[in-house]
Amino acid sequence: MEDDRARALLGAEKSRVQALLSGSLTAGQQDRAAANEPGDFTDPAEPLIAEQEDNAVAEGLRERLAAIDRAERRLEEGSFGRSVRSGVAIPDERLEADPAAELTVEEAAET
Repeated sequence: MEDDRARALLGAEKSRVQALLSGSLTAGQQDRAAANEPGDFTDPAEPLIAEQEDNAVAEGLRERLAAIDRAERRLEEGSFGRSVRSGVAIPDERLEADPAAELTVEEAAET
């Protein structure tokens, strides 16, 4: 894959994930505010469950951003598009679908 295409894919994915993370953090703040409001809840655990879900989503998005950052570093170092485990080339089709891919499909299936 050409470097310019990789940069464009990584940039678009980073923007998408950052927007999702921002939305998730906003939702989490709203859930926390709702949990602190006085009132009669049918299930008092509901706000806590929603808060835990928001936290889990945000953590997953932060992990995705970290993977994108690692991919950007590999691009700058000249090793983008190669498995971090074996050095085998990752097919362009996989990188189009997931520009932050660190492993080939076969290697990812092994883990």
